[in-house]
Amino acid sequence: MPTAHPALRAVALDTTDARRLAEFYRQLLGYSYRAGDEPPAPGQPDPRGADWLVLRDDRGVACLAVQQVDEMATPTWPDPQVPQQLHLDMTVGTTEELHAQRERACELGASVLADRSADPEEPLFVFADPAGHPFCIFVSPDHPG
Repeated sequence: MPTAHPALRAVALDTTDARRLAEFYRQLLGYSYRAGDEPPAPGQPDPRGADWLVLRDDRGVACLAVQQVDEMATPTWPDPQVPQQLHLDMTVGTTEELHAQRERACELGASVLADRSADPEEPLFVFADPAGHPFCIFVSPDHPG
């Protein structure tokens, strides 16, 4: 029996526009593309953007992948008709940073699904990314940094 555990490589999100979604998360999280996954020059074909893109954190660790699909039912959370199936949780250290990140996320193409920023125990926003995947940004006392 193995004594080690598998390591989580990355979370992969399906979308009908892989480049757009990868760019959204690259900018929101400050990630960079895996070598070879960068956007092509304007007007050039984007074969990687029509397939699979990987985003890495500042240590070079693959954290998020985006996969092109032909069609996808957009989650309707909080309406249960099309469940969210998965969502990403992100943290900040203060309510001031929470509001600043709300502005950034919306400028990048997110939409606010729920505003619980006044919650005294866990202030948060629930967003939909440009492909409709829900994600949260909340204030956490154990936020790194």
